[in-house]
Amino acid sequence: MSDSAIEITNLNFEEKVTNNEIPVLIDFWAEWCAPCKMIAPAIDEIAVEYKGKAVIGKVDIDSQVELAQKFGVMSIPTLLLFKNGEPVGKVVGVVGKDKIASMIDSAI
Repeated sequence: MSDSAIEITNLNFEEKVTNNEIPVLIDFWAEWCAPCKMIAPAIDEIAVEYKGKAVIGKVDIDSQVELAQKFGVMSIPTLLLFKNGEPVGKVVGVVGKDKIASMIDSAI
């Protein structure tokens, strides 16, 4: 897990996502997922570049099964963008950093 992205769990979801005034991008991932490892460097860079403008979080689907089910995550990596606590964007699979940044920019 990145030092820049925060861990999102069932316990902190409301505080970190639902009640957040700035957009929150969540990366649903798993340790065993090769595509998740491919996208991780871009997520880490985005977390640094958007500090203060957006929150970047990670949900380990193996330990947070309920969150993955709640948001219908069927494939990983899945990126979900939240604004005012509601999902406003979704990307499934490995995408470039520019696409991730563009999605966040649309919610800022």
